[in-house]
Order: sequence, then C-alpha cells, then structure tokens
Amino acid sequence: MKTQNFSNHSRLVAGWHGVTFFAILAFWIGSFVNLAHADGAAVYSATLLSVAGFIFLCFFVFVRMFALKAQDRAIRAEENLRHFVLTGKLLPASLRIGQIVALRFASDDEFATLAQKAAEENLPGKQIKQSITNWKEDTYRV
Repeated sequence: MKTQNFSNHSRLVAGWHGVTFFAILAFWIGSFVNLAHADGAAVYSATLLSVAGFIFLCFFVFVRMFALKAQDRAIRAEENLRHFVLTGKLLPASLRIGQIVALRFASDDEFATLAQKAAEENLPGKQIKQSITNWKEDTYRV
C-alpha cells in the first residue's frame, strides 16, 4: 500500500459510492418511467415504487452522514486528548470540526503549532492538510 499523503488520502469505496448509488438512481429513474406508462390500477404500485426509490436515496445519503458524524465525534475526542497530552491544554474552542478532522493528519511535532495557527487564522481543512509537512496516516476512516 502506498504511503498516505494529501494527494491520495481520500477514499472512495467502489461498491458503495459507485455501484450502490447508481443502482438506486437507476431504480428511481426506472420507477418514474414505470409511473409515466402506468394506467388504471397500476398507478398505485408505480407510485409506491417511486416513493421507495426516494426512500432508498435518502437512506443512501443519511447512512453515510450518520457514520461520518460518529467518526467526527471520535476524531474530536482523540485529537483533543492528543493536544492535551502534547500541550497540557485542550484544543482551542474556536476550531471547527472540519479543522480538527484535517489536523488528525499532522505529526505530533507539528500538531500543536498547526492547531494554534488554524485557530488564529481560521484556516480551512484543505489548507491545513496542505500545510502538513510530516503526514500521519489515518487508514481507519471510510
């Protein structure tokens, strides 16, 4: 496996982000085609299929959002503890979760300094990641 860095740290899961998304989208589009061609008693079942497609799309989005929110909470706690161990203080309260998530890639040597700079200058996550010179891998987040 390649060493993780800014250019290759994001991950897409082909089965989820590709196959599942497009299968749900095809189902939903097909349900509208079915609804457009339905007549009489078939309209009810065609409408139910369209609603089911919408529910599947919502499920697809919310399952991902909920998992990321849980990971964000864990990262906030981990990085707060890490900052406390390194400096004796909690992370600056002004840091947003996106900044904290970006800081998790910084090595211990540059973490505290970069956290302070991010808080003072309100750096976006992408800029924080680009500022990291010694990248610390995080292979657990999906």
